[in-house]
Amino acid sequence: MARVGASVPPPGNGAAPVPRNANAAGSGPLSRTGDEFGAEPEGSLSELRQKLRTQRRLRLITLTTLAALVLLVLPAFFGIRAVSSDPVFASLDALSVPSWAAQKTKDNGSGSRWCLIDCRFRERVTDSERPFKETTEAYTKALKAAGWTQWKVVDCPESPVKAEEGTYTCWKRDEFTLDLAIGLPSCALDQLALDAYPAAGTEAAEAGEGAPEKCEGSTVSIKVRNEIADDRGKTDKKPGPVGVTPEPVLDENDPLLQQPTPEAS
Repeated sequence: MARVGASVPPPGNGAAPVPRNANAAGSGPLSRTGDEFGAEPEGSLSELRQKLRTQRRLRLITLTTLAALVLLVLPAFFGIRAVSSDPVFASLDALSVPSWAAQKTKDNGSGSRWCLIDCRFRERVTDSERPFKETTEAYTKALKAAGWTQWKVVDCPESPVKAEEGTYTCWKRDEFTLDLAIGLPSCALDQLALDAYPAAGTEAAEAGEGAPEKCEGSTVSIKVRNEIADDRGKTDKKPGPVGVTPEPVLDENDPLLQQPTPEAS
């Protein structure tokens, strides 16, 4: 009589019986030890930490680059732009003068716009196709329309200008002063310097030889200064020390100061 509950393998099937506790077997996918279970999470954490460090470095590099751009590159760019585009020259460009009165313009400048050590000095030289009287009228009208007022002051001009050689006027607006000098064209000055005109009564003069070429137009010179750097019109240009009392001067002939001559005994 067979016992109840006995395990009898089915006939004709050679497969081994499956143990009740599968984890007790030494092989199979579920037989990994505790170390093997903990190896994979630790590797994932290290990779995650490495990615976070890389992201932090990238953020730091990006922020550093942006800070350098804002603090160094942009100020340098706007500084160069401000220096290259002088607002005073821009205002001179905006003067409503005819095109014939502003030919072959040349600008020169020196000093600091913010009066560091030296205030900025600006000079513009241009040619006009018409005589200096007509050119003076055009520039006078344009300066008044731009808000400049004529400034009559001592040393304007520093040396007198002959009426037949040109005009010289001074102007003021805001914190600037402007000198406008309009005279004979450079070709006329060159002819005078080279003595191109033959002397009267000579054979060359009678024959018409050596006559100068046709020279027309005028030369315009505009000088702009900061008012604080312009000493004209200021009564005390170099003030001396204040509150210093000069030392008294004693009279050497005062009898009280003369010592009596010793007598021989």
